[in-house]
Order: sequence, then structure tokens, then C-alpha cells
Amino acid sequence: MAFVAENGGGIFAVYKPAGFTSFDIVAKMRGILRTRRLGHGGTLDPMAEGVLPVFAGSAAKACDMLPDHDKAYRAGFRLGISTDTQDITGRIMSESPVNVSRETLESAAEGFKGQIMQIPPMYSAVSVNGKRLYELARQGVTVERKPRPVTVYSLDITDYDEETKSGTIELSCSKGTYIRTIIHDIGEALGCGGVMTSLLRTAACGFTLDDCVTLEELEKEAERDGDFKSMLTPVSKVFDFLPQVRLSEKQEKMYRNGIRLDIDRLDTDDKTASRLAVYGSGGRFLGTAVIMEEQKLLRVEKNFF
Repeated sequence: MAFVAENGGGIFAVYKPAGFTSFDIVAKMRGILRTRRLGHGGTLDPMAEGVLPVFAGSAAKACDMLPDHDKAYRAGFRLGISTDTQDITGRIMSESPVNVSRETLESAAEGFKGQIMQIPPMYSAVSVNGKRLYELARQGVTVERKPRPVTVYSLDITDYDEETKSGTIELSCSKGTYIRTIIHDIGEALGCGGVMTSLLRTAACGFTLDDCVTLEELEKEAERDGDFKSMLTPVSKVFDFLPQVRLSEKQEKMYRNGIRLDIDRLDTDDKTASRLAVYGSGGRFLGTAVIMEEQKLLRVEKNFF
């Protein structure tokens, strides 16, 4: 039985195993769910594992308008080595002796908290002049990349072995932050280099590891009855941060027909907000809307029905 999305589709928090790209996971889920209407929230490198939100049915329309949710990671690292990919899978560019104590390491890491400027790695999906950086890197081409602002909310060295020069960091950060680049830059600051040896995303788009299902669990559910309801989260979850507007039956009918509604006549949490989550008369999530300030009208932004 093909996947049937109710209530505007939904989101699967999938545990992405290492060795797969995010696109691999979407491709596999198209086969499991027997639907092509899928998208994912936040690309993970093949070596990374952890939380990958997959948007199914009409919820896939939310992928291009996701709020800038913070993400959290647990990463392994090793000092004394630098690679072209900034992780352990890359070609070794240099090796250096290491004499770094935990105290020295933690002091260096302090400089990478808060808002920082980060240069995207060559092996990344960032586009420069219409070309993906990783495509150029595979051709042996290196181009200048402009530093971009990112925010690291927390960064903790949770484990460090001075003999092996290896350890683990846990951090939370804004969208677009490259963890391997943080490790690389800490290594550069220490004068010895550093690479990422593992990466686990522990939170993304409001989902954590506890919310995740595996591909194997999804496959078993497909073999049973293909219901998936217990594994599916309503798309409204990613818009929980927005104030709500609740429509009467008459207002909902007008809204569904594209009529702009007078915000002063609506039941809403905040009439001064620029965006709102819209709920129908039966409590069903309809989508998001924006308030036209001058006219005081509610206008459809994106519908999920």
C-alpha cells in the first residue's frame, strides 16, 4: 500500500546511518513509501549519521521554507593531521607533532564560540559561480571562498586523550555551520592541525535522536500494513514557534478560496506578528500566512491541505 499523507503530510525523523548520502535516504524512502513527494531537512555528509528529518506528502513543500532551527552534534576529532576534506576520509596534506594539553585545547576552543566567520571547505555543496565546490575540488581546483557568519551557541570538549591526541566535542550551532571546519580551524589555532573522525547529528528541525526511526523499522512497517501513523509527525511541528490564528468555519472557507481576511476580526495569538500558523475550524493545520501591515489583511504564504 502506498503512503497516504493525512493532515497535510508529515515528517519522519529518520536515523541516517554512516555511508549514505541524504539523497540516498530519500531515494530509499521513495521505494518504502511508494511516493515521490519527499524532501529532507539539512544535508549530512556520507560519513555522518544521526537525525535527518524527511518530509513526506504535501509536507515536502515545507523544505524550502524551513525556519533556521539550531542543530546539535557530537563529533570525534584527532589532532596532528590535516586533510583536503578536513575529515579522516580525505587525503593527508600534513602531519605535525602534538603537545597539547586538555587545558590548552579547551582554551583554543573558546575562540570558536559565539558568532564567528567561517570559510566553507572546498569539499562542500556551497556554490561558487554556479559550480559546487566539491565538483571543483575533485578536479583539483581550489577557489577563493568568502567567509560566512555562523553562530556556535555551545562547544564543549567532552573527552580528550593526550596520548592519542583524540577526543570528542559536543556543540550546538546555527544552520550552515561546518563541524569539520571548526575542528580544522581549532587545529590550525593550535599549530598542529586537526581532522574530524566521526560525526553524529543529535538534533535538527526540533527533532532529537529519541524521535528517530531507522530504515529497517520503516521497511518492516511497509511489509505489515504501511500505516506509518505512529512514525509520522505533523508538519505543523516545525512551525510551532509561530503564533497561531484560528479560523471559524466561514473564515476557513474564505481562506481556502484565497480571500484575504481582516486580521482584526480573527482569533489570533498576536495581531502584530509578521507570520502566523493558520488553523481551521476543526483544529487542522492549514499552513502559514503573512500579515499585510498597511491593509491589516491575512494573506496565504503556503498551504498544506
